[in-house]
Amino acid sequence: MKHTFGNKINFSRTLCATAVTLACLGSQAAFAQDSEDGIEKGKLEKIEVTARKTVESLQEVPVAITSLGAVELGNKGISVLTEVQQFSPNTTLQTSRGTNSTLTAFIRGLGQQDPLWGYEPGVGIYIDDVYVARPQGAVLDLLDVQRIEVLRGPQGTLYGKNTIGGAVKYVTKDMVGEPTFNIEGTVGNYGRKDVKVTGQYPLVQDKVYLGFGYANLNRDGYGEFLQSALEGQNRENYNKDLWAARLTLEAHITDDLFFRLGWDKTEDTSNAKGGYRLLPSIVTDAPVPDSVYDSYTSLPTWNKVELEGYSWLMRYDASDNLELKYIGSHRESYSPTNIDFDNTAVDIFDVPAIYEDENDTHELQANLLGDNFTLVSGLYYYDGTSCGQFEAVLGLLGRAAFGTPGLTREVSGCNNSESWAVYGQMSYDITDKLSVSVGARYTDEEKQAVVNNGLIFDNVYPESGWIPGYVRPDGDLVPQVLGSDSNGDGVLDSPAVESWSRFTPRVGVEYQMSRDTMFFASYSQGFKSGTFNPRATTNEPGVEPEVVDSYEVGMKSDVTDSFRANITLFAYDHSDRQYIGIEGGSDDPTALEQRLRNAAETAAKGAEVELTYVASDNLTLSAAYGYIDFEIKENNAVPPLIGLASTPENTLNLAANYALDTSMGYFNFNANYYYRDDYLLFETSDLIAQDAYGMVNVSVNWESIEGDWYGGIHAKNLTDEEYLVGGYDFVTRNEDGSYGPGLGGDTTLIGYYGDPMTIQLTVGYRF
Repeated sequence: MKHTFGNKINFSRTLCATAVTLACLGSQAAFAQDSEDGIEKGKLEKIEVTARKTVESLQEVPVAITSLGAVELGNKGISVLTEVQQFSPNTTLQTSRGTNSTLTAFIRGLGQQDPLWGYEPGVGIYIDDVYVARPQGAVLDLLDVQRIEVLRGPQGTLYGKNTIGGAVKYVTKDMVGEPTFNIEGTVGNYGRKDVKVTGQYPLVQDKVYLGFGYANLNRDGYGEFLQSALEGQNRENYNKDLWAARLTLEAHITDDLFFRLGWDKTEDTSNAKGGYRLLPSIVTDAPVPDSVYDSYTSLPTWNKVELEGYSWLMRYDASDNLELKYIGSHRESYSPTNIDFDNTAVDIFDVPAIYEDENDTHELQANLLGDNFTLVSGLYYYDGTSCGQFEAVLGLLGRAAFGTPGLTREVSGCNNSESWAVYGQMSYDITDKLSVSVGARYTDEEKQAVVNNGLIFDNVYPESGWIPGYVRPDGDLVPQVLGSDSNGDGVLDSPAVESWSRFTPRVGVEYQMSRDTMFFASYSQGFKSGTFNPRATTNEPGVEPEVVDSYEVGMKSDVTDSFRANITLFAYDHSDRQYIGIEGGSDDPTALEQRLRNAAETAAKGAEVELTYVASDNLTLSAAYGYIDFEIKENNAVPPLIGLASTPENTLNLAANYALDTSMGYFNFNANYYYRDDYLLFETSDLIAQDAYGMVNVSVNWESIEGDWYGGIHAKNLTDEEYLVGGYDFVTRNEDGSYGPGLGGDTTLIGYYGDPMTIQLTVGYRF
């Protein structure tokens, strides 16, 4: 079995550039080429990926991967990361409740529902191998992208903690060749107006390049806030107002030495999202709206997500067989947000909040290629701080129950994490057909946490001016409850501190039955970091990491030159699951006292099938099917676990692509049908659930013969399906099946929905 970094034995930049170019070619692009380009019409194309941190063929990597290249993303009109979920089995990538930029990610049922600071995700998001630590801002708009890779299953050996479900890799384009410039505009229904500008310029021919990208994305709301307690607010709901920019400096210093410095910034000032009341309010005039995109609010509708990051990469080919690499990054985010839980024009249950994050990463990597083995190894360091503050404003309850101006539970704090890891993974060829791979990672992590938590008998907001005329009182409003108080005066002299270490192994075997068919089996382990309760009301200890033991068997086969079948069967055990439950064992949802603990053990098994059939020189058919069967083995959570969150038992995507060369240019027609089985929104409640639904998308693309002009019409969700992607369930259920008030004193059962039918026209010019 051949192992390659790049194309053959050495690491020459020319060969790596060729691999990058091939990776950009989606399945549609293959039909616009002729055999002189190395891709024959009517044949499967080669797809390159970097799942194991080296450039390899998709069909040679013993990992369940879906890879979408730039051409395929463009032809399908995919403009945001969440749309990728349709093409990857057992994958959920959805916009979270409350904002347009916070990501809810699950793979094989493993992820993290709550985006509060201190909680760790279960699916890792990476931009050019740089870890995005928080879900705020992780709903990435695609700008200058080379490909998206979805790696399913624990990736603990090469990618470390918080990848128990898998990893999503966003890979941008390397720069080669002459100056380029691309301008693209999109218009659509709901007043959509997007502009994207990208390009590169060689500062020193074939040596030093400056790349740039800018996007300005705007759309009216799908709905509106029908009532608002504040005058002069923008009433649009589910609107979009975002800009993003990227600068990259690349230097091909010698044939063996490469350097890249990157900067990116995103600012999203779309309105806070209002939820749809699934039940009418029992305390104010807030009936169920006619549209699922309409809402009510007593908070300001403004919202902001600011992201900024720097990254740097140095790559040195020490010899034909040894590549050395250093990757570093610094990222910051700031997000003041307004989330109206009850979605009425009364202060029943309002949650204004601020999230702030900052982290630095450093990674040293050495990749070695021997006669019959490959070795990927490295050292990794992460230092991050995640802070936040939210006010649970229960003003109506305070006035009714206590006769006070209001009632607020204020929670604030920080969670600091410092960790380092050493890892290595070797693949060894026992024979020409049989290989084994062994990998391991050792991670050592220390966390420090402070939580301030207390009740205030007034309506309190995070900052002065949050609502018109509001002045925040001076000083600390609530006591600090998580940390060390050595002298007992109620003031913390140090934060709570705990440390964890973990050894995560991987063992695999691969059998290359023929040149085009590989069978593989593996055992791997991943873990989600230990942490502290960011809502703590007592000085409670931290919880242990979650651990996933995963088993896979699979086949990757180009059965013929025109038919590809990739199949994976998996099973896993998920232990020490972290769950925040009601203190004292109460199942009363109006209770405020909550405690984080390792409360459950679950297991699952399933299958993933990805098929591609090149039916003719022009027509390609594909299918992606995912199945998962879930089991609860130990259940000490309160309320108890009842299922998987945001994870249907079955997912299916059927797609067809037709490419046509004419005297007017190259046309590409594609359509897909995407099906999701019914699923729960929360793993402990069936109050909000989504029925099974299907979605139809169609696109028509055109490119001029000269290749400078291009365009596309994309219609998505043609049947205008309404489907839930988030919600809140603060209600009680009576014995007769009716609903009673929950926290705040109202029937707060709220849903957030995915996009309705949209139609967009894109026109671009490049030279």
